[in-house]
Order: sequence, then structure tokens, then C-alpha cells
Amino acid sequence: MRFFNTAGPVVPEKHYCIPPLERLDLGHLCALVRDKLYFVLYAPRQTGKTSTLLAFRDYLNSGAAGDYRCVYANVEAGQAMRENMEEAMRAILGELANRVRLTLGDEFLDEAWPGILEKAGPAGALNSALGRLAESDPRPLVLFIDEIDALIGDTLLSVLRQLRAGYDRRPGHFPHSVVLCGIRDVRDYRIHSGSSNEIITGGSAFNIKAESLRLGDFSEKDVAALLAQHTEEAGQEFSPEAVETVWNRTQGQPWLVNALAKRLCFLDTAVRERDHAITAEDVREAEEDLILARETHLDQLADKLQEGRVRRVIEPLLSGADEKDFSTRDLEYVRDLGLIVLDDHTRDDSLRIANPIYAEVVPRELTYATQAGLTESPARYVAADGSLDLPKLLAAFQEFFREHSEHWLERFEYKEAGPQLLLQAFLQRIVNGGGRVEREYGLGNRRTDLLIVWPQGGVRRKYVIECKLLHKGLEPTIRSGLEQTAAYMDRCAAESGHLVIFDRDEEKKWEDRIFRRRESHGGVEIEVWGM
Repeated sequence: MRFFNTAGPVVPEKHYCIPPLERLDLGHLCALVRDKLYFVLYAPRQTGKTSTLLAFRDYLNSGAAGDYRCVYANVEAGQAMRENMEEAMRAILGELANRVRLTLGDEFLDEAWPGILEKAGPAGALNSALGRLAESDPRPLVLFIDEIDALIGDTLLSVLRQLRAGYDRRPGHFPHSVVLCGIRDVRDYRIHSGSSNEIITGGSAFNIKAESLRLGDFSEKDVAALLAQHTEEAGQEFSPEAVETVWNRTQGQPWLVNALAKRLCFLDTAVRERDHAITAEDVREAEEDLILARETHLDQLADKLQEGRVRRVIEPLLSGADEKDFSTRDLEYVRDLGLIVLDDHTRDDSLRIANPIYAEVVPRELTYATQAGLTESPARYVAADGSLDLPKLLAAFQEFFREHSEHWLERFEYKEAGPQLLLQAFLQRIVNGGGRVEREYGLGNRRTDLLIVWPQGGVRRKYVIECKLLHKGLEPTIRSGLEQTAAYMDRCAAESGHLVIFDRDEEKKWEDRIFRRRESHGGVEIEVWGM
């Protein structure tokens, strides 16, 4: 039986998969190769780039698009040598020779590359080896270079320039077509040259690029089709609501889709029985397990949050602030990591975290140490009937915030979003044992929407907490906050709502910032908390 793959390229005989060549315009790819063009394929990690390259390599070698020789090579091994160009080039040429032998059955490069490296040196060996390879057979040579942006400094610069130097010799004496593949477009490479002590852009080092193609996530139709493969082979049904939830929570990010489905269908002992029809609630529980497991994909993503250019983009999203200090390059970098999407490139408020699971991982990761340091006991806020006493919980946080916020907020690298993150850490510590906290936030809206889902007696009770930064006076902030809280309550079918106002004016006395009062909007009662 096939299974859902979360590690390495897909193998259709072993894995449920969306056929890789259906995820791009195959006709356009073939036209680019036919026209002897050099181009770029890029996408975030674990999106399916390598699977697509390998499938396209096999397609070209099958003769379906013409009489080509196509070789795929992964140059990531050169990263370990950093800017030691000779050792890096040794690793790259060895990988290329190995792939030529395995794919084309041609062993001449195995024997020739050490001599080529010795004669041409690291600054010319790749150019020379590719020329020799192109001349060894009359069929046009197509080369795919994967993980190109794993290379560092002068090593990366040398590879790009050697490819550019041979461009005019194609197709008889240099590769007919070359595809560079990585997580970023080559134009976004900012390469620090140790030899010249300057920053060189990838676009200037590789100005022969004809086009850049970005591999997107799965569509909603793709997600349904992938899950249906398991139903067809194993007989296990996904309810329509479960399929919709997988799509909504992942937004089609390929690794997330496969990781959720794998956990549901093969790892969760309560769900994996084939006569169990998978429900939307099963999906949400699998999501929580996935986050808590800190899988490598999510852990690597979380690690990026420590980078300054990532913080500059993510921090105003978490706080809802209007102000931003990120550049276009910062934005492009974080987008290429797959952390954000920009729905409308003309509007800042269309910037959002790429999917709800990432939106959940980001604040949890930023508050992980804080949660561990909190000593609040969840039992204090759970009544005898199993209900969550949210007013008691918020009152406790209000007291905690007054007494300890100055000390705790200093611990956050994301200081502008510190109050919201501290509240979320406090809630996560209390709620995580029995319910869950869901979050929505975005640039320029000056608010963070929190939904607490708490199971009680077979019913899932819902409570809304709206967090707002004080802006243009207390009463205007409360008025807009009440409207937003009431709307969010209606959308989530929540039974109660709470509006939390954070006043960042440190000149004010705490007695002027701390308050609690009940308001209403459109007949909806809402508790307002000042902090």
C-alpha cells in the first residue's frame, strides 16, 4: 500500500502524490528547453521542487519532448566546504559525474573530472567539464542544478559565472539548456564575495536567465485528489468537512497536507482504523499533535524567526501595527521562505501568514520559553462542571501583567508584539491541557483575534478575545474594538466576547491603564479589559 510522503522526492509507486508534471505548465517547460534557454525554478522548502525536476528529467530522457540527454545534480554537498572553492568544486564535479553515470550510463566524466579540476582549477573546472560532456554526444545536453542557493560566497559566484561563460558555446560545446533550482529566485541572491569583499547580486552574476518559475502549493482540487487516493486504495473515507479542513488549515502547503494525512491515516491509533471515517475534528487534533511534535519542517521554519529580516516582517503582523520597517528585499525573502503571502501586491493589509498552521506555530515558538516559565495551574480556572472560567483567567492575567510585564516583555525579541505574545503564552499554558487557542492577525489592523475552543460535556464552547493596541484615545479604540469583537463572535458562533486594550504609554500610571467594564454592541454583551 502507498503512503503519504513527508521526506524526500515522491516515488509514485510508493507514495500518494499529485503527478509532479501536472503542477507546472509542461508545454511551457518544454518550449524553454527547446529554445535553448537557461531559467530558474524556485519555491519554499518541501514544496516538491526536486520531485518536479526528477520527473521532468525522466520525461526529457524518454524522448517524449525530443532527443535530449538530461542530467540532474544536487550541489548541496558544496555548502559544507563554504568558500573553499577547490573542495567545493571537487564535491560538485563528483556529484555531477555520479549522476551522469547513473542517468546516462556514461562513465567518462568519472575518470576525467580529477584531471579537469587539476588543469582548469576551481574557477574553470565546471565550465570545462560541462563543455566536455556536451561534446561527448551529438544529442543536446540539458542540466538541472538543484539546491544552487545552498552554495556560499565565492563558490556560488564561481558556479554562476562559469555557467554564464559557456553560454555562447551552446548547444554543441556547452549545455543546451540549464535550470537552476532553489528556494529563491537567482535575482534575489546577495552574494558576499570574500575575494573582492563586496556584495554581488545573483542577477548580475547570471544575467543570461530567461525566466523564473515559482512552484506553487497544491490547489484545493489537488488536496481533495490526494486524499481520495487513500480512500480508493485503503477504503478509508474522509468526510467532506475533513477535506475542507485540511485545505483550510494548510492552504495546500504540500508538506503540511502530507504530514496531516500521514498522521491521520497511519500514525494516530484512534483514527487509522480503515472503518473510521475521518472527521474535521480528527484533522484539528492531528494538527495539534503535529505542532507539538515540532517536526523538522516546522522546527526549521521556527528557527528562521530569529533572523532580523524575518522579524522585521513578522513582528508588525503579530502586533497589528501600522508602522513597518521592512524593505522589499525583506518581504521577498520571507515570502520565498513560504512564511507569508501577499494577496494583493498593492496593499500592505493583504499581507498574511501563509496558512493557519504556520500562524499557530509562529506565536507558539516565540512564546515557548515563556510558557515553560509560567507557574499558573490550569486547574484553577476549570470549574467542577468542566467549564472554563475565562473572566477569572483574564483577571489573573491582568494582575500578572501589571506586576510582571516589564520583566517578561524584555525577554521577547519581538518586543513590539510583546503584550499580545505574553497574553497568548498565558492562555496557551492554561488552555492547552483541554482546549485550543486559534489566532488571526494582520498588518495594519491594530488587533489580534483569539478564539478559545473548550470542550465540555460533548459540546465545544467558544470564547472570543480581541486584543487591540490603544490608538487615538481610549473611547475610539473601545468603539472600534467592540464592533470588531462582535463581528468576530458572530463569525465564530462564540458565546462570549472579551476585548483587551493594551496601552503602551509607559508614562501613564497603572491605575489609569487597568480597568474592567461591561459594554454592548448591537445587543451583544462584551467584557472590556484595560492593561
